[in-house]
Amino acid sequence: MTREDGSGTPGHDPQQLWLSPGQPRRGRKPAFSREAITTAAVALADAEGLEAVTMRRVAAQVGAGVMSLYSYAPDKDTLLELMVDHVSGELPTSADLTGDWRTDLKTIARLQRANMLRHPWLPAALSTRRSLGPHTLAFLEHALAALRPTGLDGAAKLEIFAQLTAFVAGHVSHELTQAAAAGSPDRAAAEARYLATVAADGHHPELAEALAAPARPLTPEATFTRFLNRLVDGLGTD
Repeated sequence: MTREDGSGTPGHDPQQLWLSPGQPRRGRKPAFSREAITTAAVALADAEGLEAVTMRRVAAQVGAGVMSLYSYAPDKDTLLELMVDHVSGELPTSADLTGDWRTDLKTIARLQRANMLRHPWLPAALSTRRSLGPHTLAFLEHALAALRPTGLDGAAKLEIFAQLTAFVAGHVSHELTQAAAAGSPDRAAAEARYLATVAADGHHPELAEALAAPARPLTPEATFTRFLNRLVDGLGTD
């Protein structure tokens, strides 16, 4: 049986989860909706982090007994699936595509980054997702349409979208960590002194040359754009 922390033997039937929205899995129908449960869980994760999301905390948020939540989400892993798809609904899918797949792919990546920055728990949650809900599928459909001009087969398009999403998630995770570290200027200064010392020891000539190069803009947006351009512009169509 799955415990409160989500461990145990989690699992769900994707068809039952996504194709029967709002229907409890067992027992009487509670006086609240799956949407309310998911919204409360997302708000909790946004405010306190993913570790704060437990079935007990979410039940308290919606004013219900914890056992009644299991009718909709039998474990925390299933709740995370609902949360990921819920915030994926914030991603626009009706914007016109330019026909330039690289430009469109970069726009998609920027939308993903903005969504992950709004919900800092999302990169970690994506790593455990096992199925695609309706909002996620709508955004995937949009991305695949953007990739149509490449002429690649379906498998390659899916791989590119997965690669792009993984890049954005990893970058945002690093970005959030760096933002937290920026609150400790002494630590940053110590790190800079350490690297300068190492670069000057004669044993790391490549590092010394790299550190001596002209500095580039280090704003989060500029850094993300450089990394994204390297990734997308390097993608081939064969």
